[in-house]
Amino acid sequence: MKTQTKETSSARISRILADRIVSGEIPPGARLRQDHIALEFGASHVPVREAFRQLEAQGLAESLPRRGFRVSEFDVAEIREVAEMRASLEALALRHAAPNINNAVLAEAERVTRHGDSAENVRDWEAANRHFHRLILAPCRMPRLLRTIDDLQAASARFLFIAWRRDWEARTDHDHLAILDALRKGQTERACTTLARHVGWIGKRKAASKNANPIETYEISG
Repeated sequence: MKTQTKETSSARISRILADRIVSGEIPPGARLRQDHIALEFGASHVPVREAFRQLEAQGLAESLPRRGFRVSEFDVAEIREVAEMRASLEALALRHAAPNINNAVLAEAERVTRHGDSAENVRDWEAANRHFHRLILAPCRMPRLLRTIDDLQAASARFLFIAWRRDWEARTDHDHLAILDALRKGQTERACTTLARHVGWIGKRKAASKNANPIETYEISG
């Protein structure tokens, strides 16, 4: 009988905080208060510190000497670096995944991208977009590569939430459809080239302007 791996306390805290950081609920530069977060999750300081380390490894938080942790700020050079890394690594993953992608995966990927096209807000669109990428890349069967890509996608998502939060409008993702068309025709290199261009565009945009009055400390309410 197959058993499911139970999520650790630190992994759960890290996952929830990462979602809040990516969505902008916790803004760039905000302090992560260990005591408040431990109280919210009913946890000791040990898993909270481990969660902070996981966020730091994802590039979502940074440690301050003798001052704890804060949410990482946006940096134009970092956005470009993330975009270039995603372009290279996702193309690599797709190249290895292509021989293992079947019609069921392609059909599900098209359904997901159509759902994203009709999204009413950036959060729903980003969830569909990330699901699409996972569907076509997972068949590469390279877990370490996929984990790295997941971290890079989280970093990209932060910028998208900031850039599109106020001017969101539904849009058709022609690149996704072009990638699927190439995969159906067995044109792996065309699919990889399209994917690399697709994820690389974010690095060519200017970084969103910083909040003039950033929240100094993030405290759990309620």
